[in-house]
Amino acid sequence: MEAIKNFVGDINALAWGPPMLVLILGVGLFLSIGLRFMPILRLGSGFKLMWQGRSGAAEEGEIPPFQALMTALSATVGTGNIAGVATAVFLGGPGALFWMWLTALVGMATKYAEAVLAVRFREVDERGAHVGGPMYYIRNGLGAKWAWLGVLFAIFGAIAGFGIGNTVQANSVADVLATNFNIAHWLSGVILMVLVGLVLIGGIRRIGHVASALVPLMAISYLIAGLVVLAINAAELPQALALVFEHAFSPIAAQGGFAGAALWAAIRFGVARGIFSNEAGLGSAPIAHAAAQTHNPVKQGMVAMLGTFIDTIIICTITGLVIISSGTWTSGAEGASLTSMAFSQALPGIGNYIVAIALAIFAFTTILGWSFYGERCVEFLFGVKAIVPYRVLWVVAIYFGATSDLGFIWLLADTLNALMALPNLIALLLLSPVVFQLTREHFERQRQAG
Repeated sequence: MEAIKNFVGDINALAWGPPMLVLILGVGLFLSIGLRFMPILRLGSGFKLMWQGRSGAAEEGEIPPFQALMTALSATVGTGNIAGVATAVFLGGPGALFWMWLTALVGMATKYAEAVLAVRFREVDERGAHVGGPMYYIRNGLGAKWAWLGVLFAIFGAIAGFGIGNTVQANSVADVLATNFNIAHWLSGVILMVLVGLVLIGGIRRIGHVASALVPLMAISYLIAGLVVLAINAAELPQALALVFEHAFSPIAAQGGFAGAALWAAIRFGVARGIFSNEAGLGSAPIAHAAAQTHNPVKQGMVAMLGTFIDTIIICTITGLVIISSGTWTSGAEGASLTSMAFSQALPGIGNYIVAIALAIFAFTTILGWSFYGERCVEFLFGVKAIVPYRVLWVVAIYFGATSDLGFIWLLADTLNALMALPNLIALLLLSPVVFQLTREHFERQRQAG
């Protein structure tokens, strides 16, 4: 087993090494320039479209555009926003937060392009459901000679889901409930299995309904709590922001329980945790956006890009600034424990419970969102007959995740994430002319109509 761990560790170091980080940021920057920074400049238009897309339009698709975004957000807003940000700051110092922001700003263009292609090249399966995502836009956009790349993505996605979207989330829920409410790990596992199973019976429509109710509620509640803490720590905020910008470009020395970090650590962990949190470039979110009730790929792309903005620029920033302004980042604590300590310092007696409840709900919705991604991947590989067996395995895996030591699973999940990104990023580069053309045509029609 030790040899396997070492082998996966070596692959992980390679997969998240400089080439991958350059590729993720490079593709995002290339798409941003090609789109003339439209995702950033038209952010307001994206929010307007999201609001208009709350009810189902009389168009083909399974769920309204708003529910598609909430389904994608349900999968991305998870432990990465609480534990992932804390891990980035613990390993890379305050400067890691700056690199998370940068990843998000270029990642908006990546997420936009993914959703545009997902709607443009989606298919209708034998059940009459709209299906799409990287595996479909690779096959239908790049042709038969590239089909193997889509197969690779589907294999990595179907397996990776059990890590990033299932067992590590269940483990986080069980840990946080055991620590704060003294609930046994096995009981948390059973409760999660029942809740997830009940939602999955209803398929994407049920997931969309649950996500559209839970995601806004949990995100807003967490943000309010975070803003209260930042108001309490207001005197420390200027110094916290100064640390972020200063150490984005310079190493930071050891202090307190913080071991110190080289500049490369800030970049590496900021980018890697940013991607883990918002999933821009992984190719997961477009699977949800392909189910949206829309005929317009560009409009759905503009809704999709909000996912990265909301997840990283808003929610992760709140977490990061709470940790840095509280001074707990030098305590030696890491992960969710560090975030919990930061909230508790400002809100004694309730801060840790706020983080515990937020993390539990975030992780629960992530399990729902990723179950849909995994389903679509196995459907692509084996047809609709594979969906029910996959759901059963998915629910069973929750109990395993809640009751096991997942050090190795975290490592494996992180590695498979990078392997998922590779086929998707290649496809985005090759299909970028399609994205640019559809975008130009859309805004040209708008100009002529207006």
